[in-house]
Amino acid sequence: MVWRIDRIVALRQLRLIRFSQHVTLRVPRPMLEKEATLRLGTIKWLCHAFVVLALVLFSMSAWSRGGNQVSEIAASSLPPEAQQTLLLIKQGKSLPYPKDGAVFGNYEGVLPKQKRGYYHEYTVKTPGAHNRGARRIIAGGTGLSREYFYTDDHYVSFKRIRD
Repeated sequence: MVWRIDRIVALRQLRLIRFSQHVTLRVPRPMLEKEATLRLGTIKWLCHAFVVLALVLFSMSAWSRGGNQVSEIAASSLPPEAQQTLLLIKQGKSLPYPKDGAVFGNYEGVLPKQKRGYYHEYTVKTPGAHNRGARRIIAGGTGLSREYFYTDDHYVSFKRIRD
């Protein structure tokens, strides 16, 4: 925070410094310039320290997510509902949910970075769920270079599906 000095009033050996935030400091006259410089320097240092701390914490949280590390799973090891959804996707048949085929933004940054529109998401039926559930298959690319990912925890982690 930057303090603006509105006015300085001299009273005998004391000066009143009135800041725009309606804070009044009484500073002995010989110490006025030295103290004001020291206070502004301390405030500046604290602001810099806060910014550095915030950057360190942010980078640690991004690092702890694991970046682009994605484990693998065999298609035959997927749950039966996921195997069925994967087969429908590969065959190009219609899927039961209206949002199937929507662009997946990869906002979590867990999947390898690609241009927007590269990934599309498909819902995997979850037994007992009254909504779409948390399970999805994400398809990336087109044609023969297509890749597939499975998540059962709503985009927290992914497994690359190998045939």
